[in-house]
Amino acid sequence: MLQPPTFQDVLKARQVVRRYLLRTPLHFYPALSDLLGCQVYIKHENHQPIGAFKVRGGVYLTSQMSQDERRRGMITASTGNHGQSIAYAGRLFGVRAIIGVPEGANPGKVAAMRALGAEVLFHGADFDAAREVVERLAAEEGYRYVHAGNEPHLIAGVGTYALEIVEDLPDVETIVVPIGGGSGASGVCTVVKTLNPAIEVIGVQAAAAPAAFQSWKAKRLVEDKMETFAEGMATRTAFSLPQRILWEHLDDFVLVGEEELRQAIVLMLEKTHNLAEGAGAASLAAAVKFKDRLAGRKVVLVLSGGNLSMDKLRWALSGTAE
Repeated sequence: MLQPPTFQDVLKARQVVRRYLLRTPLHFYPALSDLLGCQVYIKHENHQPIGAFKVRGGVYLTSQMSQDERRRGMITASTGNHGQSIAYAGRLFGVRAIIGVPEGANPGKVAAMRALGAEVLFHGADFDAAREVVERLAAEEGYRYVHAGNEPHLIAGVGTYALEIVEDLPDVETIVVPIGGGSGASGVCTVVKTLNPAIEVIGVQAAAAPAAFQSWKAKRLVEDKMETFAEGMATRTAFSLPQRILWEHLDDFVLVGEEELRQAIVLMLEKTHNLAEGAGAASLAAAVKFKDRLAGRKVVLVLSGGNLSMDKLRWALSGTAE
């Protein structure tokens, strides 16, 4: 069984990640604070070179691969941001990267993967269909298979942004984190529950793709529907390693609707002048929906990614059903 990364593993990851990636900003937003009745800070992982937090994990995992693994190349499945992170790290360390994506994947994310030198394979209607074919190819061809969540080095790598949050805002009271597979939230939990267990960590997922939420509630892995436009949260199954961490350390988990996500994209753009993809806007959608429970608190909302396609942006701004 895979062992969850420790706080010391995250510190080790930071020594590597900081060589290749700049620290992302944590900004206070008075207008959002007035609107929500709490002190609102945004952690801008949308400012990463691939536009999403996942690059931290890809860089650290690839840096730790053996020479044999690098020679064989790596393969993974992704709806977009994880794939970009592996593509980015592959180029950085000279490792062949093959990314399996679902048919209809975000075209901007696909183009970015290819621009970074990755080979992109299209298969199936959703992430899990792409994952199944990638796992088969890894077994047949001997590639280093990189799971999107069940990788201790990925979790340790993405956990480095939580270190930055606590260093920049030591008296933070609540951190709201989008959850798809759960690597980001489990990394946050690993860090903050070591440094200050009183910091509340709240996960948020799309109600139209609630597998991680349902698994967290049931304390067992379950499969559920996948009907969200937010590809960063578009999984039918939960991931075992992040879930084990979340079962132990996540304080609460909430769901938001598709219209709430759309409105949060627009609100983020209006109040912070930052573009958020559906998953990236989920923390703000949750803060709006559950603002009474955040009243008066010092809150960090993780803007996990900003890779919204032009079609999705037009739809979000139109205010009409997709």
